[in-house]
Amino acid sequence: MKTVQISLNSIDKVKSFVNDLSKFDSDFDLVSGRYVIDAKSIMGIFSLDLSKPIDLNIHAEDDADQILETLKPYIV
Repeated sequence: MKTVQISLNSIDKVKSFVNDLSKFDSDFDLVSGRYVIDAKSIMGIFSLDLSKPIDLNIHAEDDADQILETLKPYIV
């Protein structure tokens, strides 16, 4: 598992983030305080405080480098 900090400070960013993650079969969790939600859930993301960076846990072994490359625009 790899953890990176991401910023999703606009509605358009959240939409494109979920679309990018949906291309991968791996599991992704967003962690904000004591809340852990599925990063592919657009409704779940909007339930978080998006004003500050959020931890993204990437549960991928094989394509981790490709995932990180795709997520570059969101990583803090």
